[in-house]
Amino acid sequence: MSSLEIISKDDQKIAVKLKGIPLQYANALRRVCLNGVPVFAIDTVDIIVNTSVLPDEGLAHRLGLIPITTDLARFNEPSKCDCQSETGCSNCKVMLVLDSGDSDVTRTIYSNELSSEDDSIKPVSDKIPIIHLAPGQRIKMECYARLGRGTDHAKWNSANISTLTDTDKEDVKVLTVESTGALKPEQIIIAGVDEVTNRIGQFKEMIDKVEA
Repeated sequence: MSSLEIISKDDQKIAVKLKGIPLQYANALRRVCLNGVPVFAIDTVDIIVNTSVLPDEGLAHRLGLIPITTDLARFNEPSKCDCQSETGCSNCKVMLVLDSGDSDVTRTIYSNELSSEDDSIKPVSDKIPIIHLAPGQRIKMECYARLGRGTDHAKWNSANISTLTDTDKEDVKVLTVESTGALKPEQIIIAGVDEVTNRIGQFKEMIDKVEA
């Protein structure tokens, strides 16, 4: 009989015992937990002012790699949103703004200066450095975050690590998942199980059509 049991869990990492689950399904779950569960990431950046030494492309790249907290219950993936718009809507896109203002001292701009229009969608930490600004330098931008999957780009990876290890029992394996902070570790596991189940169902439908 197949079962899933939590061995250990904290805010960042979870270890789950998988019993009686075929290797191919366990490995599929491992991979989905790493890069198949949708999470938010900054995808588009409109640079309004940038007098720093970092080019616009470099600044946008850094912003894209900041892990963003995610609420899967309230938001849709763009491809599944009813708006079907390239620009997105309030159900599939969230705007974050950053304006460093003017300063006469050298200072570091951190992620806490990114202000989100939705309190549930924001950087996982206030202390992620974005850029150093010299006196007189300024950055001002509008950023748009959306749900995506790590299979499209690493910035949408839901986990830092996702490993599957054997135990001394033949039909028991341990899945360990460490979250980026976008989702709680247990949320990744639950969403991962749902995703694998959906994919198996879709594959079965394809086989049935071929056989028919």
